[in-house]
Amino acid sequence: MTLSTKNTSPKNKSILISAGEASGDAHAARMIEEIKKLDSQIKFVGMGGEKMRHAGVEILTDIDKMAVVGLVEVLLKYRSIKAELVRLQDYIKQNSPDLLILVDYQEFNQKLAAYAKQQGVKVLFYIGPQVWAWRPKRVYKMAKIVDHMAVILPFEKKLYEDADVPVTFTGHPLTDEVIADKTRQQARAQLKIVDKTTMGLFPGSRSGEIKRVLPILLEAAKLIKKDKPDIQFVLPIASTIKQENLAPFHSDMKRLSVTTSKAPFYDVIQSCDVILSASGTATLEISLLEVPMVIVFKVAALSHYILSRMVSLKHIGLVNIIPGKEIVKEFIQQNAIPADIASEALRLLNDKKYYEAMKHELSLIRQQLGGGNGTKNVAQLAFDMMHQKNNE
Repeated sequence: MTLSTKNTSPKNKSILISAGEASGDAHAARMIEEIKKLDSQIKFVGMGGEKMRHAGVEILTDIDKMAVVGLVEVLLKYRSIKAELVRLQDYIKQNSPDLLILVDYQEFNQKLAAYAKQQGVKVLFYIGPQVWAWRPKRVYKMAKIVDHMAVILPFEKKLYEDADVPVTFTGHPLTDEVIADKTRQQARAQLKIVDKTTMGLFPGSRSGEIKRVLPILLEAAKLIKKDKPDIQFVLPIASTIKQENLAPFHSDMKRLSVTTSKAPFYDVIQSCDVILSASGTATLEISLLEVPMVIVFKVAALSHYILSRMVSLKHIGLVNIIPGKEIVKEFIQQNAIPADIASEALRLLNDKKYYEAMKHELSLIRQQLGGGNGTKNVAQLAFDMMHQKNNE
């Protein structure tokens, strides 16, 4: 992509951004910083969290209200989610922003995209719906509701091209953001924990994940502790997680001497020998820092029943989807059995050859995610779209 000069137009441009969870909030915030380098006068408004707010976005809807996982969970919060959708639609109608940028958060953002198109607002979908996992035919729907797709996985580009959807593979932003900068010892010193064998318990960034995944991780941790009495556990707390979400688990966490940490997420990852992680963006971040892991996934039973009939994938973790093979063991739904999870974690700790083999496979993933500058590339794409006439 060629670098454009800074905008000198007397009319300040405005961008509405919609990100629905912690990872999207982080990606959006970094993109905003890059767009500001191209035009420092652009006004940013939208749905997001602390990182977008810190980047200078006027937050209309906080992602704390939106962070749910699973179809049933979404239905239970449907009324409040619908209210926030209407709020953003009203903003579009009244203010007609120069560009709408949608960051992940599939169902909600597709509805917002369709409305924006009706109102004549340009739409850029960044980190688009995982149509390859859900309903492949939905890619044709995207042609009607977006002006451009910015995809971050290399195989996604052809899917959209085949459906005549304008698309750019910008590269995965995490390849620039996730860089190993500490030894385990340095990371542990940063977290103020003892320099000894450390296991991460990563239950996710949403309250539903805490409710369903954390109990499984804690039960597995109890079994691991029996075999490795000297092991220590660390649990990162995302900005979207409140103390009341963790309150039901305080006694088990105290019994296991779990260290909770609001330290930078990548420092927590780098402090660990092995991580038990909920499925999600975190697994890709862990892989880019080459820390062996175990993936755990559990949603409401009805959600899983529906999902299992909609999703056509062998694997659920991106760390396995990207290379097209199982690198990391996945324990999903009824198979998320603490004893089995503990057994896999202990194998990683005890079998050096197995540990190093997984570490090597993880090291290869970075090469498959583009040549870097993913965030700059999508910022440039957004900037250029704002300055294109509608018929270009």
